[in-house]
Amino acid sequence: MHVIVLNGGSSSGKSSIARRLQELLPEPWLHLGADTMVEALPPWLLGGDGGIGGLEGGDGTVAVGPVFARLDAAWSIGVAAMARAGAPVVVDEVFLGGAASQQRWRTALAGLDVLWVGVHCDPSVAAAREAARGDRVTGMAAAQASAVHEGVGYDLVVDTSRASVDDCAGAILTRMTTPR
Repeated sequence: MHVIVLNGGSSSGKSSIARRLQELLPEPWLHLGADTMVEALPPWLLGGDGGIGGLEGGDGTVAVGPVFARLDAAWSIGVAAMARAGAPVVVDEVFLGGAASQQRWRTALAGLDVLWVGVHCDPSVAAAREAARGDRVTGMAAAQASAVHEGVGYDLVVDTSRASVDDCAGAILTRMTTPR
């Protein structure tokens, strides 16, 4: 296994699962994802023309502009290059474009052994987590809870509103060792 892709909405528990996997996996895995990429952007692309909007206020809807889309495509190719170079990667992603986002990642990760994991969370649970965190736009978790899974195919689905982080990470580990 070279790559584990965790796709889910904001506050669904992807990052917690990724960190737990890093503790449990027998070799070191990098944890990279949407937040890593957004943190690397110049500030003017956050809410600016061509960048990514909706991260600093609004109704929770995230808008992706052409400059962000270009950089995001390069990001996925770069993450895939790290995996090809021998660094196993847990990708913590939000497929804002649903099936189109997965296809972009499928193309970038072609030839690698990838486990696709859908991280589901009841919208009300995700919204409560979002409010408790205090660092997210109100409404983002509920807006993304189902939308990011539309048209996306998975090898495994976990639901963090019904299972603990340990249980979800355990299910992923079990799936990794089960022949496909």
